[in-house]
Amino acid sequence: MSELGFTSPREMAAALFIIGGLIFFIGSGIGMLRLPDFYSRIHASGNSETLGCMLTFIGLMIYEGATLTSLKIAFVFLLVFMANPIGSHILSKSAYKSGHPIWTLKTKGAKKLLGLAGPDHSIDEPVGHLEKEEK
Repeated sequence: MSELGFTSPREMAAALFIIGGLIFFIGSGIGMLRLPDFYSRIHASGNSETLGCMLTFIGLMIYEGATLTSLKIAFVFLLVFMANPIGSHILSKSAYKSGHPIWTLKTKGAKKLLGLAGPDHSIDEPVGHLEKEEK
């Protein structure tokens, strides 16, 4: 373990949790850049950032051990864990009430984005549904 720079299994466990949190933060950033509309982006960022914070804070608490600093980190974690989903919900609800457009297949460029630009797909067809079997 000393070859990797870790002096104890506790440091290794803390690093794994922090790296896991970093992966979720990167996924959140990619979702913010790649998803087509506001509601999809707020969903991706709200969920993955909350999980990323949770893993990062757990890693920091493991690294610090049972100290007052860990208690402070746990308190901040609880605040973030409660505030992030509530904030995401409030943002999306206010956007919906103010008439912010919802992304559908009828949205300009939607079929091209999904790779459904061919004549086989109808604009009114739901995304991801299988065709109904004939009886």
